[in-house]
Amino acid sequence: MAHLTRAEVLASGEVDPEFRKAFEARPLIMNGSTFLESRALRAEHLQRLRHLYSIPGPIPEVIETMQDIPMRDGENIRVRVYQPANGPPEGGSPLIMMYHEGGWCMGDLTDEDLNCRMFARDLKAVCVNVEYRLAPEHKFPIGVNDCWDALEWATKNSSTLRATPSQGLVVGGSSAGGNIAAVLALLSRDSNFSPPITGQFLSVPVVLPSQNVPSHFSHLYTSRFDNNSDPVLRDMGDDSRISQIYEPEKNSPLWDPFNHVDGHKGVAKAFFQVCGLDPLRDEAVLYDQKLRASGVLTRFELYGGVGHMFWTNWPELERSKKFVEDTVRGMSWLLEK
Repeated sequence: MAHLTRAEVLASGEVDPEFRKAFEARPLIMNGSTFLESRALRAEHLQRLRHLYSIPGPIPEVIETMQDIPMRDGENIRVRVYQPANGPPEGGSPLIMMYHEGGWCMGDLTDEDLNCRMFARDLKAVCVNVEYRLAPEHKFPIGVNDCWDALEWATKNSSTLRATPSQGLVVGGSSAGGNIAAVLALLSRDSNFSPPITGQFLSVPVVLPSQNVPSHFSHLYTSRFDNNSDPVLRDMGDDSRISQIYEPEKNSPLWDPFNHVDGHKGVAKAFFQVCGLDPLRDEAVLYDQKLRASGVLTRFELYGGVGHMFWTNWPELERSKKFVEDTVRGMSWLLEK
């Protein structure tokens, strides 16, 4: 990313013709008459597409199990665990924690099934896919606390899971899940968590709330308001809609990883996947630059002409297939010593 100019970043916001053809032929219809209806429409929409994914369902190479795990408030949440069917490789399996997208208010375990199956099959990792509690039923910070509690549970039970976190401990997710991963990577550093998080996978992440943009970065934070061609997050603008549902604390480090009071030195290395049409594009660019300036190793992939979560909503595209392949390569890089 350091080699891209601002002009090149802006040029990535020009709509790819094949992408336009795809979303005009099959537009998203996920706005119900109520919030709960919209949540159900989103789930139904994605379920209809999963037969087009490179791994549409369970595979023999990966063992999948469901578990209920305890949270700090006495409630339980579900996680799905994915393990290499032939057992861990020599030295042991790294541990990958995945947190799904959906704006902290939608989504479930099916959203990260594909990634977890690929990571277990191709990288011989043990993956834990976390179904954290959603807003508006469960407001901030319940969801992010659930994700941290699941991380603690997984590391404490790593031998039972047949994982070896010393071979790598990665947190990851897309969109809201990317926000959670970035937050937990900082929390791991701040708490001297052991074993430490060694990598963060930040796919189209939310990392800088619009109301918290430093004034000297405002001219570089334009995609939130200018990227109006994205068929998923069109006219996103500020965070007012999410704030009404999730009700985050404006300056909490559990919401805003960019403006962390203690900076970013010493946080785990990061792999970014970012889309040119995405209203979230510029905050990812700025966060990558901030991490690099703090001495953090990063890898940044920018996909020009396509929008937020394009690979899940139009999986038949060649660009979507490449994105998925890049995801495995990027995770492999995160797991390198």
